[in-house]
Amino acid sequence: MDQKTSKELLTFLDSSPTCFHAVAQMAEILHSHGFTRLRENEKWELSPGESCFVTRNDSALIAFTIPKTGIRSFRIIASHSDSPGFKIKENPEITSADHYIQLNTERYGGMIHSSWLDRPLSVAGRVIFKEDSRLVSRLINIDRDLLMIPNLSIHMNREINSGYKYDPQKELLPLYGDINAKGSFMKLIAQAAQIEEEQILGHDLFLYNRQKGCIWGASDEYISSGRLDDLQCAFASLQGFLQGRKESQAAVHCVFDNEEVGSGTKQGAASTFLKDVLSRICECLSMTREEQLIAIAESFMISADNAHAVHPSHMEKADPVNRPYVNEGIVIKYNADQKYCTDGVSAAFFKDLCAEADVPLQTFTNRSDMSGGSTLGNISSAQVALNTIDIGLPQLSMHSAYETAGIKDTAYLIRAAAAFFA
Repeated sequence: MDQKTSKELLTFLDSSPTCFHAVAQMAEILHSHGFTRLRENEKWELSPGESCFVTRNDSALIAFTIPKTGIRSFRIIASHSDSPGFKIKENPEITSADHYIQLNTERYGGMIHSSWLDRPLSVAGRVIFKEDSRLVSRLINIDRDLLMIPNLSIHMNREINSGYKYDPQKELLPLYGDINAKGSFMKLIAQAAQIEEEQILGHDLFLYNRQKGCIWGASDEYISSGRLDDLQCAFASLQGFLQGRKESQAAVHCVFDNEEVGSGTKQGAASTFLKDVLSRICECLSMTREEQLIAIAESFMISADNAHAVHPSHMEKADPVNRPYVNEGIVIKYNADQKYCTDGVSAAFFKDLCAEADVPLQTFTNRSDMSGGSTLGNISSAQVALNTIDIGLPQLSMHSAYETAGIKDTAYLIRAAAAFFA
């Protein structure tokens, strides 16, 4: 079962080189399960028993079901679609030494720079163009080994193994081709979008790692791929959302964008996206303002974003007692400064839920002398205030171009999510 689930996850990851592709995949899966697509710029007409989803910016998605008995509360799992990487700038080609063509990129989020070098890369994202007097967005993926960021030889950089800081504008630009490739990159993008180059009015294009995901280890106990953080949680929560009975509470599968750069966008956790959707659902059901506030007060959200597992070579970096490992269960994340919003009440609820579902749990806190990152829960709560817990699946090499997790943990989150949505 773990092998089957992990292979399904790898298929999802391999088909999701960008946040746009991940959301498109989830939309297709939801549609195949009978969900109706709504659009924010159109009138909604909802009634008990319906299952719907809506996207924002093609990179964030909220799916929901309305119980036949109406809404008393919401059960929400939130994750995010984006991962650290490199975004291609406008006017992307740079001629180097009259012999090479590089692409001009900028960093998106906090990635491990060295993990992107000396490996085949390509480009995916979306292209915007005009068709029949309206703007159209089309996904593209140059599905071949196209780019490389080559390291400087150790003979010319003797300090490379002594701790080295890469210059993003000088040393992290991908090599695209020789001088004969000059002027061809946007033509290649247009060809992938099946339009002419001059039709392109805008684009959001990213580099991605071409190495396929794999299952490995002495007993096939590990899984590795790009973008495990946080598509592993997004995939697992979607599967649990679809498997849960969703009979007594309104169930919500929420996937935000831009978590890796602070969530402060119209499609991020700090936006009104979740608040707007919940309000429109309630208004369509003719709920009064007071009834809406009561439903929110009775609701619960799981913020699901991957967690740090203890590293085999750096065990001193972990807290002395809160030490999660891959394949040993879902991780509850705690932080006194509220970078994680878990508290005693939300932890008790989730522990009880997982005990009923026979799902193992672990705990994570940062060392007291180290600061960590934040995630979705505390940011989203500024817009929709409700009981929330921050959890994640344990992984190694977080924010690498190729991350590692455990083969069992995806299934654990699916089981917990299905119980949550029951």
